[in-house]
Amino acid sequence: MVHEKVTVSTQTLQWKCVESRVDSKRLYYGRFILAPLMKGQADTIGIAMRRVLLGEIEGTCITRAKFDKIPHEYSTIVGIQESVHEILMNLKEIVLRSNLYGTRDASICVKGPRYVTAQDIILPPSVEIVDNTQPIANLTEPINLCIELQLERHRGYRIKTPNNFQDGSYPIDAVFMPVRNANHSIHSYANGNEKQEILFLEIWTNGSLTPKEALHEASRNLIDLFIPFLHAEEENFHLEKNQHKVTLPPFTFHDRLAKPRKNQNEIVLKSIFIDQLELHPRVYNCLKRSNIHTLLDLLNNSEEDLMKMKHFRIEDIKHILDILEIEKHFA
Repeated sequence: MVHEKVTVSTQTLQWKCVESRVDSKRLYYGRFILAPLMKGQADTIGIAMRRVLLGEIEGTCITRAKFDKIPHEYSTIVGIQESVHEILMNLKEIVLRSNLYGTRDASICVKGPRYVTAQDIILPPSVEIVDNTQPIANLTEPINLCIELQLERHRGYRIKTPNNFQDGSYPIDAVFMPVRNANHSIHSYANGNEKQEILFLEIWTNGSLTPKEALHEASRNLIDLFIPFLHAEEENFHLEKNQHKVTLPPFTFHDRLAKPRKNQNEIVLKSIFIDQLELHPRVYNCLKRSNIHTLLDLLNNSEEDLMKMKHFRIEDIKHILDILEIEKHFA
């Protein structure tokens, strides 16, 4: 555990981690301060940060499991101590750490008798299990247990619905939020004739992120939400200036880059995520909100498609093309 004495600058606004500890593999704690703030500012920042920490940070979890020849969720399987429902509840408790986007597949295939834990899950690259000891099932007889799993990265939570059941495939209540809890408190003090405040932020995470990482990501997300307001006047000017112009002719980025790709190169492009490109944060967020996650997704969109995206500007097209030209030269 790290615990530091609180010292506050009387001039420049600064933040600091004053306490940090790991209570378990799935429970991290951090306490941070931000000071000095003018009266009322601490509450404004604290409320906003708490909401973003709990609702805007993405996490990865198991959202679906498929069993062979299982009639319903409350079935029992000969040779397995737990019912299918209990296995699903155990899968829900598994915490994953990853930077994947979209949906990925994983699986479990073991033979009893033995205990099945999270360590037995065969995961795609870039996905890690925070606590490998999480139990899944107890095989009491020499039988095979094969489960196909679906992993997904999202935010908030998703409750399974009755009409979401498929043949042998069962949805799992998904809690994507890596932040378990967040609190803020305020300490007021006098600095001469002026009242100032210190904001204290407490963050508990599930281990897929440290509290410090959660604080950084929440801060970036909060800033991104306000970026459109910074460009509001500029965007209105462009709309008025261009309202009588002809619609931009459609094209795909393939037309602007060198030779057409061969089929085998599409596999490579699918594995290059836009996170690896040095995109402006606002452009990056626009693409993500439109489900453009890989370079292949981006190349399959036309300029017209991109311009339909919210907060996307004509200058952003040139920004993307410049980056793609650089990538082409280094490929």
